[in-house]
Amino acid sequence: MKLQAILRVKGTAVFTVEPGVSLAVVVERLVKCNCGSLVVCDDGRMVGIITERDILKACAGDTTTLEGSTVAERMTTDVITGSLTDEVETIMGLMTKNRIRHMPILENGELAGMISIGDVVKAQHAELSMENHYLKEYIQS
Repeated sequence: MKLQAILRVKGTAVFTVEPGVSLAVVVERLVKCNCGSLVVCDDGRMVGIITERDILKACAGDTTTLEGSTVAERMTTDVITGSLTDEVETIMGLMTKNRIRHMPILENGELAGMISIGDVVKAQHAELSMENHYLKEYIQS
C-alpha cells in the first residue's frame, strides 16, 4: 500500500504556521486543529515543522515565555518527508527509526498532505485484517 491511499481516505489538509509566529499562537492552533504538529511555511514554501515535542523542549529548557519565543527559534528544519508513492511499510520503519510521529508528504516539492504514525498503523492494520479475512475464507472453502 502506498501513502497516496492513506491520503485518499484521510484527506490532504495540512495545518501550517509562519516562522515569525509565537509559540503561544502555535499552542492555540494545535489545540484548535486537534493535531500534534504544524508545517512551517514561508512564502508558501515548507521551511520546517513545529511539534508538541518542540514546545515541551522550549518549556523545559528555557525560562522565556511562549509569547517570547518564535517558531523560527524552535522549529525542526531538517524535516523528514515522504512522497505519495512511498510504501506504508517503508514509512513505518522510517518514522519508528527516527522517532517521529508526523510526516509531511510532498509531490514535486509541494505539500500534498500530512500523515501521522497513527494513520500508518491504521492503514497497516486494515490491510492485515483484510488479508487475514481472505486467508480464513480460503482455508474454510
